[in-house]
Amino acid sequence: MRHGKTVNHLGRKTAHRHAMLSNMASSLILHKRISTTVAKAKELRKYVEPLITKSKEDTTHSRRIVFSCLQNKESVTTLFTEVSEKVASRPGGYTRIIKTGSRLGDNADMCIIELVDFNTLYTKEVVTQVAKKTRRGKKVATADVSTASSSDEVSSDSSEEKSE
Repeated sequence: MRHGKTVNHLGRKTAHRHAMLSNMASSLILHKRISTTVAKAKELRKYVEPLITKSKEDTTHSRRIVFSCLQNKESVTTLFTEVSEKVASRPGGYTRIIKTGSRLGDNADMCIIELVDFNTLYTKEVVTQVAKKTRRGKKVATADVSTASSSDEVSSDSSEEKSE
């Protein structure tokens, strides 16, 4: 029975597992996409998503907490500058796991884990159109001219009817 066994040990001791996940998280943050086994990717997702959530609030305390997990200054800087800006509006689900098949040799299930907002194939580009800036005077003046010309047409039509 597997009651209460929530951690996948990945065939490693605790210290080795924590070091491996820390290194994989740093690589994911720096490169935005890494290739690994499905089991490691699922564990990495549980490890890195809380760190990305912490990066949304850029305080000294949150930076120190993230650094204690990652142990890499470059990845912490990248996480708090690039990644946190892109995921600011996302309420979770910062990573995507794409299965790629089996590895030659040991037939392990392989996948690519990537940060969702950094893949340009899946993200929809939002096109923001800038409205033309018009002056109120010209806008009102064009409206007055159009109403005046329509009233002239009405009066000319009525004068033609009277002449007949």
